[in-house]
Amino acid sequence: MKLGCCYYPEHWPEAIWAEDARRMAAMGLSLVRIGEFAWSRIEPDSGRYDWGWLDRAIATLHAAGLQVILGTPTATPPKWLVDQMPDMVAIDEQGRPRGFGSRRHYCFSHEGYRAECRRITTALAERYGAHPAVVMWQTDNEYGCHDAVLSFSDAAAASFRGWLAARYGTAEALNAAWGNVFWSMEYRSFAEVDPPHLTVTEANPAHWLDYRRFASDQVASFNREQVDIIRAHAPGVDITHNFMGFFTEFDHHAVGRDIDVATWDSYPLGFLEQFWFSAEEKQAYLRQGHPDIAAFHHDLYRGCSNGRWGVMEQQPGPVNWARFNPAPLPGMVLLWTLEAAAHGAELTSYFRWRQAPFAQEQMHAGLLRPDSTEAEAAPEVRQAAEVLAAIGPQQTAQVPVALVFSYAAAWVIGIQPQGASFRYLELVFTWYSALRARGLDVDIVSPDADLAGYRMVVVPSLPILPEGFADKLGALTCPVLVGPRSGSKTDSFCIPDGLAPGGLRDVIPLTVTRVESLRDGIAEPAVGFAVTRWREDVASDLAPEWADAEGRGVVYAHANIRYCAIWPDASLLGLLVERMAGEADVRLTHLPEGIRIRRTRTHVFTFNYSAAPVFVPHLGVTLGPASWHLDPG
Repeated sequence: MKLGCCYYPEHWPEAIWAEDARRMAAMGLSLVRIGEFAWSRIEPDSGRYDWGWLDRAIATLHAAGLQVILGTPTATPPKWLVDQMPDMVAIDEQGRPRGFGSRRHYCFSHEGYRAECRRITTALAERYGAHPAVVMWQTDNEYGCHDAVLSFSDAAAASFRGWLAARYGTAEALNAAWGNVFWSMEYRSFAEVDPPHLTVTEANPAHWLDYRRFASDQVASFNREQVDIIRAHAPGVDITHNFMGFFTEFDHHAVGRDIDVATWDSYPLGFLEQFWFSAEEKQAYLRQGHPDIAAFHHDLYRGCSNGRWGVMEQQPGPVNWARFNPAPLPGMVLLWTLEAAAHGAELTSYFRWRQAPFAQEQMHAGLLRPDSTEAEAAPEVRQAAEVLAAIGPQQTAQVPVALVFSYAAAWVIGIQPQGASFRYLELVFTWYSALRARGLDVDIVSPDADLAGYRMVVVPSLPILPEGFADKLGALTCPVLVGPRSGSKTDSFCIPDGLAPGGLRDVIPLTVTRVESLRDGIAEPAVGFAVTRWREDVASDLAPEWADAEGRGVVYAHANIRYCAIWPDASLLGLLVERMAGEADVRLTHLPEGIRIRRTRTHVFTFNYSAAPVFVPHLGVTLGPASWHLDPG
């Protein structure tokens, strides 16, 4: 795994570039990402390019033996361009324009802006496509960051109408699919359809779902335009995009099909603070991050681009954007780096080389402080380079468990959660964590993936079943666990004929007759677990495999397939994983709190995410806080 950093030569005096490059190489770095926010320096005025500084920056890095990841600068259109076409900005859900003075202030649907992006991407690719230092290209930066996927501009509305016409053909077909007879919402033509915002109460959920599909398609097509240009001028050079954590606003599998290497931006402490984790978890993992945050995304994005993936931005210290921003425990930057290697990453790049003394990110730590002295992470990066050199290349081992992840499922549940605490990402993460806590390695795959060859398959929730998905599950002989709300909606967001779980009845004979959501703090008892958040009433000739204290079915099994009709708590998930592993003859390793393992083809990594020493029974050793252990595989 190569190590790198994110560098902004335009932020620093040219006189220090060569020394920066020398120090990067001496630290063990070999990759440097540049350029993704530099449009105003590359093109100070419309049509007037200034390539000199970028030529010299790339040459300086190359001379030091460093390789360059060059970003297209389209996440930060310059002021002259916004003034030239002021309607290119995105409009938020409240109808307000996204103003200049930050970033990501464009609408994916604006044809004029897309043309400008093609032009600047072409200019960059023509100039540097054959440059020997440029070994990878990054398109844009963090698609969708700052709630930028959904735009409600005139450009987006016009594009949406065209998207609907292509999907449905006639307004009559659209009305039928959406159920627009309800509340007199019928349209006479596609020209009458607006985006689903600013309605008096909730808009039609089918309208919202199609708008999310449309917006996701716009992201994918925007990315594809840049990819096609780069491939024409830099054939054979890898292309990436840097995805984000716990982000489902567009289908990353769709974007991943057009790139070579999926990368993501790893900020475990910020994600712990910003998301649903309990106060106890936030306390226990304050300076380490939850032990499954990084791994979950490693496995998710490995599944988005045929197994090739990396970390484009690794947190090296306190960040600037979370509600609270603690510093990593000593050893965590090294541990995060090795965890990425254990999951098969091709690269880990630290954000950033030097902390900026100005503008929005001046409180975000780097490998160097603003005065160029080394920050706390620098020696850990140096140590990571030494460890990686010693252990050699790592390839993922055969993984026993597939977890099916669907972006559309996140949209459906987000549009109509029915219970305020029913969060798709949290449900999936909880299932993933239950597997990891028992020493299991996991592939996170799309619903379209080939599931043959896995020894266990879990589907936390899949409200809309892709065509043929039930048959694919039915063809498996390994244990399969399907979670609540699966098969509960049609492709046009309706309750299916015959009720939920729709087509899954062909593989497990049951019917969901009613659902209810439970307020936070409600825990209805059962033997060994409790029912919280969500439960479904099930009619079936099958006797329940697990039931609550009143005898109401919770889990049903038919042959090798199980259906879980509640939001399973940690105890029930543990029981399910252990029973399925026994049926599949998959060996479990019961890990102490905070301990995780990961196997490659040649090594077994053990990581202690705890803030205290932990005795690890399967090793017979005590691991210190934020430390790791390595054994031959």
